[in-house]
Amino acid sequence: MFVGALHRPLRRQTALALALILSLIGGACGGGAATSASGRTSLSVGLGYIPSVQFAPFYLADQRGDYSAAGLDVTIQNQIDPDLISLVGTGSVDLALADGTSVIPAVSQGIPIRYIATIYGTLPNVVIARTDAGIAKPSDLRGKRIGTPGRYGSGYLTLLGIIADAGVNESDLSIELFPDYGQTQALISGAVDAVTGYANNDLVQAKAAGVKVVAFYSSASAPFAGPGLIASESTIAAKGAALRAFIAVTLKAMEAIESNPTVGVDAAGAVVPELIADDASRAKSLAIMEATVAIWRGAMQRERGLGAIDANGWITSINFLRNVPGQVVATGLAIDDLLDETLLPKP
Repeated sequence: MFVGALHRPLRRQTALALALILSLIGGACGGGAATSASGRTSLSVGLGYIPSVQFAPFYLADQRGDYSAAGLDVTIQNQIDPDLISLVGTGSVDLALADGTSVIPAVSQGIPIRYIATIYGTLPNVVIARTDAGIAKPSDLRGKRIGTPGRYGSGYLTLLGIIADAGVNESDLSIELFPDYGQTQALISGAVDAVTGYANNDLVQAKAAGVKVVAFYSSASAPFAGPGLIASESTIAAKGAALRAFIAVTLKAMEAIESNPTVGVDAAGAVVPELIADDASRAKSLAIMEATVAIWRGAMQRERGLGAIDANGWITSINFLRNVPGQVVATGLAIDDLLDETLLPKP
């Protein structure tokens, strides 16, 4: 399961109460960057719910000793997306991988986080459709059966953006909910005509099953930022140099995997042995790794390098979410409330 797949609405009161407690504790302790017994700066890093080949750059940088060489003592842990956002906001976790569609409502609800580096320049969320259902372009989704886990999260919002560009209303679709995340198997069996999913997971599965499909990526109306690194305002202030080093090292690991995806598969396999347990497992992992590498760079990252943040895309996304019922977007929310580009490597 990919990062963000378990996105749920955030609880404002709990997050803010925890943030307040932490700020009081931090004030009493005087702040500052924590160091380990080795003298390196300690960083706790939250990734997605399940360890996966998609997190290979972090595993590779850790296994090669690159984080240590940069003066960092990195601890990696796994949580679901909303848990990570709350933990980062309170400073309990230093930085984490999170969806752009999670960051906007979190900041709107007072959680003091910033998006500091793009990992996926192309949003992994896609709409995957069977071509034998007569679907070749987004407007062909009208009247079709669309499977999705629920009316929330990046997948659902991506669907709304895609059909908006095509002049199709949600009421024109027959949406079927799969809260158990079984929509891709339903697509493969033909129980639905299209589904929301991930380009580096569900799309790979559908193609491996021999289903002829077409994939629709994030729209011009809602070019949501893909998963990227987030940190709290207090952590940026206290550990800015360490965060800058972490980002630089991670981006170098991404470049190494771009050059040879097998390196990423081996790194992930060292953490999750079943990913490379046999030839079939290794081949599947390599297919996912290659699909993951393909979406690390969007137009902005091809122009300015891995990690670059598309601020204009964020502005468009904010405006789109304001018109989606049930979405929490604070009045007056500005791009500077969401992003901090100062920790990125210089072009």
